[in-house]
Amino acid sequence: MQARFLLFLIFVSQILLCKGFLTPTTEREIRAVWLTTLGGLDWPHCKANNDKSILEQKQELSSILDKLQAAHFNTIFFQTRIRSTVIYPSLIEPWDACLTGQTNKSPQYDPLAYAIEECHKRGLQLHAWVVALPGHNFKTATNLGKYAMQKRVPSLCTRTKDFWMLNPGVPGTADYLADICREIVQNYDIDGIHLDYIRYPEFAARFNDGPTYKKYGGGLSLSEWRRNNVTHIVETIYHTVKSIKPWVWLSCSPIGKYDNLPRQSSRGWNAYSVVFQDAQGWLKQGIMDMLVPMMYFQAGDNFYPFALDWLESSNGRPIVNGLAAYKLDKNEGNWDISVMEKEVRFSRTIHSGGQAYFRCRHIIENQKGIYDFLKQDLYKTPSLPPAITWQNQSAPPSPRNLRFINHTNGYTLTWDSLPSTQDNPVWYNIYSCSQSATDTNNAAQLVSIRQVASTYDIHLNIPLSMLPCYAVTAINLYGIESEATYIYPPTISPAKESYILGDQITLYGNGILILPQSKAHSIRITDLYGQTILTSPYMKTLDLNYLPKGIYTIYGLKKKGRYNILGRYFKNK
Repeated sequence: MQARFLLFLIFVSQILLCKGFLTPTTEREIRAVWLTTLGGLDWPHCKANNDKSILEQKQELSSILDKLQAAHFNTIFFQTRIRSTVIYPSLIEPWDACLTGQTNKSPQYDPLAYAIEECHKRGLQLHAWVVALPGHNFKTATNLGKYAMQKRVPSLCTRTKDFWMLNPGVPGTADYLADICREIVQNYDIDGIHLDYIRYPEFAARFNDGPTYKKYGGGLSLSEWRRNNVTHIVETIYHTVKSIKPWVWLSCSPIGKYDNLPRQSSRGWNAYSVVFQDAQGWLKQGIMDMLVPMMYFQAGDNFYPFALDWLESSNGRPIVNGLAAYKLDKNEGNWDISVMEKEVRFSRTIHSGGQAYFRCRHIIENQKGIYDFLKQDLYKTPSLPPAITWQNQSAPPSPRNLRFINHTNGYTLTWDSLPSTQDNPVWYNIYSCSQSATDTNNAAQLVSIRQVASTYDIHLNIPLSMLPCYAVTAINLYGIESEATYIYPPTISPAKESYILGDQITLYGNGILILPQSKAHSIRITDLYGQTILTSPYMKTLDLNYLPKGIYTIYGLKKKGRYNILGRYFKNK
């Protein structure tokens, strides 16, 4: 098996080094960020203590989500339980101080409910990120007083070198964490529970669980017993979540290396042997829907073989590679952006389940140009998250009665709404193609995902006959799509092979364009989706006969980033 890994690794590494390598696109992949609320690292940066600051805190989150939507992300791991404190009104645990600046103080609104609503408006999934076993450090725990975890549930807690934590070896720990997840799943329309730190601490060799082991060990070796303890917690949470809402994902972020490989050492840091986290076993048992291993190392012998190892043991569940976007920061590692690019391209080449980036701030603040690169290249079209086909394979009915409605700025595509309730919502995916058919298996043709409204605005001020064809599918809670329903514009006369919209360009025959005198220094041509297909020095005559059938916009580029639209070119054959 390892020999096959290495041969494939060599092959893929050579592909990645090829200048002309094109990343395969996929309709279904997770594109996620970890949005950290601990200390307001990613959000919030302002404290909610009055109406004005509440609004500012909400607007800050909405702005973050706008940027992620614009770059075609589809999943948010939203830190909901931090270190034994939470960011929603809970009957179990106190409020975290990140929202108001004070421990156990309500911000006078429900941040989790607001985040879910704002994510779903934008077609984003929200997975409630639950930091499982660690509690607060000693100073913060003292400030919490009677609300501190070691005061509320002392029988479940143990003191470590740096902080209080729930003891995985005490049977009640699994039920306590399952109750927290139950509260979230019952009260909120979340898309997933994402477990973090579902493992023993880094210094597990010195972890003080001797008395607990003596009481509950049951004849197992210490290592076996510890792994069983963590697995029991995962299994309890899984069955709790699925008994309430079987469509809700359960995922976790294990250590990036599962264990030593036959020909590749984990160098003393792995999930299975060091922190007793049998994450691959959870996939085999069917008690985990998705893994997001923390692959926080550079592309090479620390990334490629371990990514392949995770994938080979996936049991048909998504493996989403967790990537260290924070390492792009000059103070954190000063990695080159090419590291991220290689890792995403490799993940797609081996058909993994997607990517997640730690942390959100480093993406939206465009560290080393990562946001622009993802938006313009790797994520230039939308992508759907994978479906939970092992839970349900029933598809919703197809949308009906598609039609175009003309308005001043273009057209609206509309269709009859399908029955949708809070417990059984239906969303819509829209596909478009400038050719004569739409392929719903082609990610490049997705233009909108998981939208609530049964309308889609088409901002193309062109004749109806020149619109692309469209397809609409319905999608349910499990991510299962209906059969597509298609709509085609009226067919233009076959004799009219091409024409120009705009009076600055002259069409000379078919495909030969005469451009006006201009101060522009360059020409840029984009396709229907806004992707640049040609940039060249400005010239009077353009031969576009080589272009496929489609709709193209021609720009004149001037100094200081200025430009003007010279016209639009419609090619029908």
